[in-house]
Amino acid sequence: MTAYTPADLGRRLGSGLLSFPVTHFRGEDHPAAFDFDEEAFREHIGRLGAYEVAGLFAAGGTGEFFSLTVPEVGRVVAAVAAAPEGTPILAPVGYGTATAVEMAKAAESAGADGILLFPPYLTEAPQDGLAAHVEAVCKATNLGVIIYSRANAVYRADTVARVAERCPNLIGFKDGVGDIDAMTRIYTKLGDRLTYIGGLPTAETFALPYLELGVTTYSSAIFNFVPEFALSFYADVRARRHDEVLRKLREFVLPYTEIRNRKSGYAVSIVKAGLTVTGHPTGPVRPPLTDLEPDELDALTALIKGIDL
Repeated sequence: MTAYTPADLGRRLGSGLLSFPVTHFRGEDHPAAFDFDEEAFREHIGRLGAYEVAGLFAAGGTGEFFSLTVPEVGRVVAAVAAAPEGTPILAPVGYGTATAVEMAKAAESAGADGILLFPPYLTEAPQDGLAAHVEAVCKATNLGVIIYSRANAVYRADTVARVAERCPNLIGFKDGVGDIDAMTRIYTKLGDRLTYIGGLPTAETFALPYLELGVTTYSSAIFNFVPEFALSFYADVRARRHDEVLRKLREFVLPYTEIRNRKSGYAVSIVKAGLTVTGHPTGPVRPPLTDLEPDELDALTALIKGIDL
């Protein structure tokens, strides 16, 4: 059973940087190519556990949730138990509503502290349908639930407010769109009722302007391979050290995003490549994603070696 009430979890998550670990797979030369490499994953969680984070999100977007089977998701969530005691562990939930409800119940039984609700699979839906989707998941569990607004599930302010009123365990809103106007409307309407999480690829690029909208934390993918830099950047954002934030954006984050933007799906691939560069290979990304090309890996290597905290 979780040690966190939904309200406690929301406050904890908003107090620091959030980590979204990659999921390790066996290499293409292995007899069980692309299978979940639990031993390597646990070692990675152990390394990340040496740093102070406000929460670990197992099998999230960076963790290739979309490429995992439902049983594999359960194995990944259970493996995050290698994290230091007291670190909140959040499990992913998604696909259709019926599957999402089953996954939410399984996550609670497995000892997760909270849930990140991904957009439903494939189909577009109206706002009242999205609201019903969220409510069904919230009612299926006592855990705190965070909705992820992106792709085919972009929630409007009135929808978020309606669901938050009906579901006390809805604790967070993760933005994967980058619409400042929409975030302003949501924060103005709900204020401190929710914890707001920046969820764009390489969320550091939006961290400073989003802080003014109550977004006190974000999902840091680069924390996987440059944790000291990620924590330093977050500290600069929270302290509103604008010059330092802009320097780090200019010298590392924005050049990094230029490599990331070369192909669709590279937001995940480049993180695994970063771990390869820093001596902690993760295995490949699973199809339909593709790994970085050799010249792109060389460019990333040079960029990482030039980091100045």
